[in-house]
Amino acid sequence: MQQAVSRQARARRVAFIQSSWHKEIVDQCRIAFVEEMGKRGYAENAIDFFEVAGAFEIPLQAKILARSGVYGAVVGTGLVVDGGLYRHEFVAQAVISGLMQVQLETEVPVISAVLTPHQFHSHDDHQQFFFQHFLVKGKEAAHACADTMARLEKIDQVLQQHLAA
Repeated sequence: MQQAVSRQARARRVAFIQSSWHKEIVDQCRIAFVEEMGKRGYAENAIDFFEVAGAFEIPLQAKILARSGVYGAVVGTGLVVDGGLYRHEFVAQAVISGLMQVQLETEVPVISAVLTPHQFHSHDDHQQFFFQHFLVKGKEAAHACADTMARLEKIDQVLQQHLAA
């Protein structure tokens, strides 16, 4: 029950991790996330921001932050693109698997807004499309984050009631 009590105590603080590759695009996710969380009662000062080199570095940072006991949720965002030199699908799979493992090991929700497009080119049309798409993903991540944190708080309350009975 100690884990449930601890999670409830930190339920209002969020860690937001973003990769710095394609920063101008990925920044849109953070901007939309903060705006949407504000609409859900989370002030920007309840969100701590962390930047890592690339998406591959997000799971380790997420694990350290989740284990800290400070955060009720961790959000990771990045853009993994085909650079033509290696199979970017492997990087994306490693990141998503790593994030899932973090939340299963720590019982702190980890929300992913790490995207791996089939096609990405640096011309203006693709830049603008993903710029807009990350705004959508930021709102979706905020919804998932706030909803998951609220549901976990409800689970903790129910468990505490049963243990008190």
